[in-house]
Amino acid sequence: MVFNPGFPIFVYSNPMRFKYGDGLYGPEPEIRTIDQIRASLMDPNCSGPKQVYCIAMDVAKEKDRADLVSRNLLYGVVTYQKGTLGREPIRSQGHIHAVSPSCGSSTCEVYEIWDGEACIYMQESGSDDAGNCYAVYGKAGDVIIVPPGWVHATVNASADKPMSFGAWCVRDYGFDYYDVRRHKGIAFFPIWEHGKLIWIQNPTYRSANLIEKNARTYKDFGLVSDKPIYQQYEEHNDMFSFVTNPKGFQALWQNYQP
Repeated sequence: MVFNPGFPIFVYSNPMRFKYGDGLYGPEPEIRTIDQIRASLMDPNCSGPKQVYCIAMDVAKEKDRADLVSRNLLYGVVTYQKGTLGREPIRSQGHIHAVSPSCGSSTCEVYEIWDGEACIYMQESGSDDAGNCYAVYGKAGDVIIVPPGWVHATVNASADKPMSFGAWCVRDYGFDYYDVRRHKGIAFFPIWEHGKLIWIQNPTYRSANLIEKNARTYKDFGLVSDKPIYQQYEEHNDMFSFVTNPKGFQALWQNYQP
C-alpha cells in the first residue's frame, strides 16, 4: 500500500482479502457482491465485477483489544475492486448509520484512505429534500469524516485500480438503508464520462445541491494530518470519543462541512 496505517496488514485484490501481521487481530472478511447492491445503482441491470468490495470489522492490535472494547470503539478495513458497475464506478449502495443503543444517536465515521483514489459521497438528509450533498475526493493519507445522521456512500474514484481504506466507528454500529432504497439510490449518481467522474441527479429526490471538494484537515476535531488515525488513538486513547459519544460534541456537528 502507498500509506502505512500504523499496523501490519496486507491487502490483496485478486482475490480480495486481508492478511494480519504479528500482533494484529481481525476477522475473516466478508465479501459484498453486485447483486447485493443492484437496487441502489443507477442501472440495476448493469454488468460489473461479481465481487464489489471486501470488509473486515474489528481489526486492531492485540494490546489494544480490551481498551477498544471498553470504549465501544471499532476499527474496520475495506478494499474495493477495480472496474465499473455499468457506467458507474465501483461503489457501495449508501446508508445512514442507525441509532446505536450505546449512545442513543446515529454515529459518525472517520475514513482514512490507504491506497488508490476515493470519493466519499454524503448528503445531509435522506428525505425528498436531500440538502447539501458533498463529493469529497481523497488520496492515500487523507482523512474524511462523515457526521451522524447523514446518508453516505463510498466510491472508488479510479476505474483501473483498487482502493483501500480504514475507518473508526462505534462497535454497536448498524446500517439504515430505508431512505436510500425508497429513493432507489443516493441523490446523485456518479458516472464515468471521458475518464472523469460526473454526477447525475437522481429524479426521485425533489431537491439536492451537489458540492465537489477535496479532503480537508480536521484540526477542529483535534486530528493531525501526518499520523495514521490508529496511531493518533494509541497516543491519545480518548481522541475518538466524538465517534462513540456524538451527542457530547454537538459543536462539531453544527453547520458541519466535510
